[in-house]
Amino acid sequence: MRARTPIAVSLVLVLVPVLVAVFGPFVPIDAEPGLPYERGPGHPLGTDGLGRDVLELLLAGGRTALGMALGAVAIAYLVGGLIGLVAASTRHRWLDELLIRPLDVLLPLPSLLVISVVAVGWRASALAITLAVAAVNVPTVARLVRAAALDAASGPVVEALRMQRESWVGIHLGYVGRAVLGPVAADIGTRITLAVFLVASVNFLGLGLSPTAADWAVSVSRNREGLLLQPWAVLAPALLLVAFTLGFNLLADRLVHRSRRVAEVTR
Repeated sequence: MRARTPIAVSLVLVLVPVLVAVFGPFVPIDAEPGLPYERGPGHPLGTDGLGRDVLELLLAGGRTALGMALGAVAIAYLVGGLIGLVAASTRHRWLDELLIRPLDVLLPLPSLLVISVVAVGWRASALAITLAVAAVNVPTVARLVRAAALDAASGPVVEALRMQRESWVGIHLGYVGRAVLGPVAADIGTRITLAVFLVASVNFLGLGLSPTAADWAVSVSRNREGLLLQPWAVLAPALLLVAFTLGFNLLADRLVHRSRRVAEVTR
C-alpha cells in the first residue's frame, strides 16, 4: 500500500483535517439553529441531535480532536526522550536503573483505563486528558530512545567529543540525537495514531469532554443514534479522524522508507 500510494495522497489526507482544525474556528458561519437531524437550506451538512449546524461544529471541533493528541505526543517525547537520552548516556548503572525501572511498572497498565480514570476525576478537562495520554506513552518512548541511543552514546565518537570538552547538550542532542531520528520517525506515525485513538475513545465513551462539546469524537458519539436519519452528523467527523490517522501513517511510513534508501545509498 505504501509503494502504490502517491505521497501527494498522504499529504492531502493529513492536511485536510489539519487545516480544518487550525483554520476552521476562524471561518465565519452564522447558521440558525434548526430541528434535530434536519437536512435542508442553510445547513449544507444538516443538523445534529441538538439542532446545531454540523458544518459549524465540524469546523470548531478539530482543535480538541487533533490538538490534544498531538500535544500529548509532544509532551511524551519531550519527557520520555530526555529520560531515554540520560539513561543511555550515563556511566552509572544505578542512575540508569533509577530512571528506567519505575517506568517498567507503568508499562503493563491498560492505557485506556488509566486515561478514563483521569478523565472521570477531572471531567471535561482537555489538559488533564492530554497529560494522561502523554503519561501512558512516556515509558515506551523512554525505552525506545534509550535502546536507539545506546550504541551511539557508548561509541568512540562520543568519547572523542568528551575529550574535546564538548557540552552534554552538544554531544547528546547533536550527535546522539541524530542517531535516534530514524527509530523516532518510524515510531511517531504509530504514536500519533494511538494518541488520536485514545483521545477519541475517551471522548466517545463520554468520559472526557462535555457531551455538548464540538469535538469530532463527541459528535460521533452523540449523533450515532441518528445515523440513519442524518448520516453526515456522524460520517463527517468520523471521516476526518480516519483521514488524518490513515494519511499520517502512510506519510510517516513513506518518509522512513525513503530515509532508509538514502542511508543505504550513502553507505
